[in-house]
Amino acid sequence: MSIELNIGLVLPDVLGTYGDDGNALVLRQRARLRGWKAEFHPINLGDPIPETMDLYTVGGGEDTAQILAADRLLQYPGLTRAAQAGRPIFAVCAGLQVLGESFRASGRVVDGLGLIDATTSPLAERAIGEVASIPTGVGFTAGLTEPLTGFENHLGATILGSSAQPLGTVTRGTGNSDEAATFDLRDGKTQRHGEGAVQGSVIATYMHGPCLARNPQLADLLLAKATGQTLEDLEPLDLPAIEQLRAERLRS
Repeated sequence: MSIELNIGLVLPDVLGTYGDDGNALVLRQRARLRGWKAEFHPINLGDPIPETMDLYTVGGGEDTAQILAADRLLQYPGLTRAAQAGRPIFAVCAGLQVLGESFRASGRVVDGLGLIDATTSPLAERAIGEVASIPTGVGFTAGLTEPLTGFENHLGATILGSSAQPLGTVTRGTGNSDEAATFDLRDGKTQRHGEGAVQGSVIATYMHGPCLARNPQLADLLLAKATGQTLEDLEPLDLPAIEQLRAERLRS
């Protein structure tokens, strides 16, 4: 199958503080290893926001960067239109907050894009360190079966509304919030302590790492969604070093 994939790297000049640009690199490389023609396209603060990329990644940054990003993405709604068209969007940390309904930064409440039914306010203490979770399998993440792992470094307490569901159930670390929020898993059981968010074609998380380097199955899920396939359709990649690193991180 001949596949061409275009990945939009959204505002790396302001949301590139924590190395999340690497998520676009991982997606491109995993696509190329399968023989696809894949490129990523940086979309900087002064650029128009295209709505026709096959897949988008959004990274993290500090308060000022978040405010700039939210203002730009509200003024030029290409990313919102892409979400409305069902194009997959993967957002990390500040990206999660910017895609929500609102977040608090520099002492004030800032409007987000509203692509995720979530609001973010400050945590009492910064969440920093390894975070791990079990995927909830909601929405288009139903194919995820492997534990998720990353490094969190945030001061945001994110509460999900009824239209969003967590990406994972925290087994280590803080995740979205240290509050006793509850949600229903796909098996009908009630759980506490979610990490990330899934809504429509948007997946968001607090996992740095870069996240998709540490979670290749999640990377492949995004590639599958972007190309109209399922995880089972994708040619497996034999990369023992990645599996070894994952095993070490999950043990630590």
